[in-house]
Amino acid sequence: MITFFTSPIGLGHATRDIAIAERLKADITFVSGEGAASLIAKKHYNTMDVYRPEKFVVESGQLQHSFKWLMDYYSYYKKCKEIAKEILDKRAGLIVSDEDFASIAVGEEMARRHVLITDVTETHFASGLASMIEKKMNKSMQKMMQSCDCVIIPDAGDDNGNVRHVGAIVRQASASRGALRGRFGFTKNTLVASNGGTDAGKYLIEKAIQAHRKLQNRLDSELVVVSGPSLKLPDSPEYRNLGFVDNLHELICAADLVISLAGRSTIDESIAYGTPGIFIPIKGHFEQEEGASRLGYKYEDIFRLEELIEEKIGHRNGAADAGGAERAAKIISTFC
Repeated sequence: MITFFTSPIGLGHATRDIAIAERLKADITFVSGEGAASLIAKKHYNTMDVYRPEKFVVESGQLQHSFKWLMDYYSYYKKCKEIAKEILDKRAGLIVSDEDFASIAVGEEMARRHVLITDVTETHFASGLASMIEKKMNKSMQKMMQSCDCVIIPDAGDDNGNVRHVGAIVRQASASRGALRGRFGFTKNTLVASNGGTDAGKYLIEKAIQAHRKLQNRLDSELVVVSGPSLKLPDSPEYRNLGFVDNLHELICAADLVISLAGRSTIDESIAYGTPGIFIPIKGHFEQEEGASRLGYKYEDIFRLEELIEEKIGHRNGAADAGGAERAAKIISTFC
């Protein structure tokens, strides 16, 4: 029996946890919240929709009041500990947590076996005097990581102690790229613009629509928008809005270009399927800025989307290693 705690901040944690769960032969109950819980439930897993995360405040693609968010997150963390303890008091078996440190703390207190999945080993949201508080929080987080039976990192790297690197964790497409293009009706050069699990990418979506408006005739292209569970867009002949989907990875596979915030899972799916991508980080969001930088992008690239679209569209790469989910599942299975 596995109780799988999935961070509900964005949808990337849910997508990679689904990829792992599909390879686990176990009785799994997920604990998450909001859009992430909805996505997991669509795959017919038993899902508890109990977490209500603090929202980032993003204006024009830039993170606002980051230290306040950090303090609000700490309050949210304490509430999640209470929820996790109530659940785990009633459930035996292994605890698996994807960046849900509340359940890791509870697992340590209860002397339960617990596995953490994370690509963040410390945060860098605050600056100045506020960074001293963040450093203390980071030390607590790293202590919790050391208490885990295993820490799975979805990246390449050297294993050390309880840390295991498994590479990118992505979902497997149900058909070939050609078959998916037929299924989705992609007949032109197709751009998929993804907002992610919150409304933080609204500014990027607006900029992508503007850029495509100027280029579509020259490129003979169409724009498909995945607005997600939080962003509401008006109907328009300029784009096809699919809203909230549970198969973004297949849309990415079928597309000729993906435009997205620099979320880890979307980047990994783009690389795994060989689809070129433009990944614009939220300015001030250290994790996205680091991920985008690895691919040569920065926030200011949002103001030259036309140039980047013309440069990148259709220039596919070879498919990359996508075995991280299988490797993660095998590791988790050894603790069941």
